Amino acid sequence: MQIATGNPRDVARRGRAVGAMFFTFFGGAWLAAWNYLADPQRWLGYVIIGVLAVVLFVSARSRYRYYDAALAGQVESPAMRRRQRWFQIINVAQWVLILITGNVLANLGLGAWVIPAVALIVGLHFLPLAHLFDYRGHYLTGAAFILLALIVPRIAAGGPADPVLCLCAGLVLWVSALLGLLAA
Repeated sequence: MQIATGNPRDVARRGRAVGAMFFTFFGGAWLAAWNYLADPQRWLGYVIIGVLAVVLFVSARSRYRYYDAALAGQVESPAMRRRQRWFQIINVAQWVLILITGNVLANLGLGAWVIPAVALIVGLHFLPLAHLFDYRGHYLTGAAFILLALIVPRIAAGGPADPVLCLCAGLVLWVSALLGLLAA
């Protein structure tokens, strides 16, 4: 087995593995929501989602651990601290927007639009992250979420409340996790 070096490419690969772990978790959450909304009694769906999530997460975690050596001896630079701070700001802003938008839509009697709104906000949050981490894959993931949020509510049989949006969002995140691992 080859040992990862401390070069910037290995640091980036380790970052892709971290992203894959997050995508696996949140993709599983979207898929569990789809399963619940489609048929809450379909317990086998939860089992399958859970097993696949564990397999994907363990794969990402093992890739992450493989590149641990990439950080050995690396001093935290001001640029790294700035990137981390912006990452936190972007994610906090995303969650605040989700909470505010969800509450506003629910209070306006437009609760069916909460899931498409969440998908739109998640998609938009990937755009600055793509620039921040210099990873084009985030542009694709963001664009997919934005398109899902704008198109699915208009074409799905159940309109904005149709569970297919959750299914598609979960699959987009899991495909993004797999692509991130291939890039890692």
